[in-house]
Amino acid sequence: VVTRDDVEESLKAIFQFVKDKEQLLKELGAQIEETKQRISEKQRERDYWLEYKNVGSKIHAERISSLEKDIEEVKDELQRTTEYYREALNAVREENERLFDRHMQLLSEEALKNAVGYLDTNCRREIEENEWLKEEVKIYRKEESDLKASVQLLEEENTSLVAKLIDIKLQNLRV
Repeated sequence: VVTRDDVEESLKAIFQFVKDKEQLLKELGAQIEETKQRISEKQRERDYWLEYKNVGSKIHAERISSLEKDIEEVKDELQRTTEYYREALNAVREENERLFDRHMQLLSEEALKNAVGYLDTNCRREIEENEWLKEEVKIYRKEESDLKASVQLLEEENTSLVAKLIDIKLQNLRV
């Protein structure tokens, strides 16, 4: 039996979980900004070395290409990190929605139980009998579908037997 206090505690836990995830996302945003700054610094450094390269020095050509690779790696890392955290955020949102829906369902069930508790005994008995009748109807419908399937198989078998009998009679008439 789930009590209202249990549901409230669970909702509080979920909301705390969401707050923690939001704080984590803020921290990740700060890391992303830091990474963007690093990219900017690397870009400036690359521009400097490109200018140096264009002046005519081939000595640092490897350094320039290495820095360009570093910049690309940092960009790729930023993109992968951003995508990862976007997916993580979506997963957290879906989980929160699922938990929220589950808690709402529990609350509605609890409300139904409370409402039934205020009904008189005749109404309660009618509700219980209604549930029993629904189960009986399901059983009878299943039996009916099984019987229909059996009848259809028998009809198909009879049809094939009658067809064979007619074929045999035709052969006998020809003889």
